Amino acid sequence: MGSAESNAEGVNRPRSLRTGYLLEAVTLGWNVIGVIVLAFAALTARSVALAGFGLDSVIEIGASTVVIWELSGSGQHRQRRALRIIGAAFIGLALYLAVLGSVVLAVEYHPHHSELGIAWTAITAVVMFVLAAAKAQVGKALQNRVLQTEGRVTLVDAWLATAIVLGLLLNTFVGWWWADPAAAFVLVVYAVKEGSASLSH
Repeated sequence: MGSAESNAEGVNRPRSLRTGYLLEAVTLGWNVIGVIVLAFAALTARSVALAGFGLDSVIEIGASTVVIWELSGSGQHRQRRALRIIGAAFIGLALYLAVLGSVVLAVEYHPHHSELGIAWTAITAVVMFVLAAAKAQVGKALQNRVLQTEGRVTLVDAWLATAIVLGLLLNTFVGWWWADPAAAFVLVVYAVKEGSASLSH
């Protein structure tokens, strides 16, 4: 006879919930540290892109907090409310990317080089890709749309980090200052799509 804590597919729900909490705690802690590191790097290099990525980390902190709140309870109303909050975070991220990218391109802003910024965003990209994949897996096991949706926020964060580090590298070695804001516009479409889908639930 199977355990009452496992569903028909053999998923251990309590263990999956603990894993979900752990993933969000790691995301939360990483982004709190990231806000501090990015603020220092942005001020040192006078980089609008790094300052903007710090704002993205703040959005991710909010999204992780929402998921931790949602995992602690149950009910369709609670889940719908959590999805709408995360959807709003997606739309906020899209607006931030669109405005920041437009301003940087318009003023032709040339940031200074930042070895710290390059190193942190590169490591962050790897960490966020791993966390996003894990959240997708655990969210599917729990059949929890909130965790799955926030996992896509983390995926956007990973791609944004990739775009920013690529832009920083191209600026440093090739002098293509416009590469970073140009890459960010690709993510605007994805963020709007995911945000609209979450808000419609």
